Amino acid sequence: MNVPLFFSVVGSVSSESELVYILKRATPEAKIIIFLLLIFSIVAWYKMIFKIIQMSRAKKLNQFFTEEFKNQKGVLDLYDRRIQAEGCPLFAVYQTGSVELDARLKGAAGEARKKHISLKSMEHVKRLIENTVAQESLKLESGLIWLAAAVSGGPFLGLLGTVWGVMDTFSGIARTGSATMAAMAPGVSAALVTTVAGLLLAIPAMFGYNALVHTLRTLTVELDNYAQELVSKMETEYLKDE
Repeated sequence: MNVPLFFSVVGSVSSESELVYILKRATPEAKIIIFLLLIFSIVAWYKMIFKIIQMSRAKKLNQFFTEEFKNQKGVLDLYDRRIQAEGCPLFAVYQTGSVELDARLKGAAGEARKKHISLKSMEHVKRLIENTVAQESLKLESGLIWLAAAVSGGPFLGLLGTVWGVMDTFSGIARTGSATMAAMAPGVSAALVTTVAGLLLAIPAMFGYNALVHTLRTLTVELDNYAQELVSKMETEYLKDE
């Protein structure tokens, strides 16, 4: 090994930041990949923070709405009070079912509510409630695909930059015929930094994605259970025995 040359490289690294030193010696392809990983990281963090806030708010609103719903005497009492709870998945399900049930009870002419509705009308109300449950679940799930893409694609994109950089380094050594540590170290380290960037993108996204998926499953189960409870109360109170 050329010892003086090796120490000159070490001295140059110590005189400036290691990351800056490596990035300066990265190939254009590696810089492009690092830039793409940075953009993906910003998007992934934005989506993750947004979904955390959205789901946390939905959980709190669901708790408040559940307490109000259990305290009401009639299934349409909350609807008659014109209560609004934007961003609450359970309220969206309740509002859809209540609007349709109220319309079926009043009829096309809009007269006073009847005491009962037919089984066919109740089935229609039930289908609308199930449709709203599906829509609310999709709203909560939207955006998670970005985190899944970051988890699965980030390391591979970083690995692509590493392989490309190592290949470029060895081809340069083959052209110059110099296989010293000083010739290899800058190129290899610059190539490896893309793998580090890919892992820095994927690791936080993986933890965030797993936590959000667990919360999503909990909220989806709550929606399904509440929809069944709502339909049951509507049938008990308004379904005509045939």
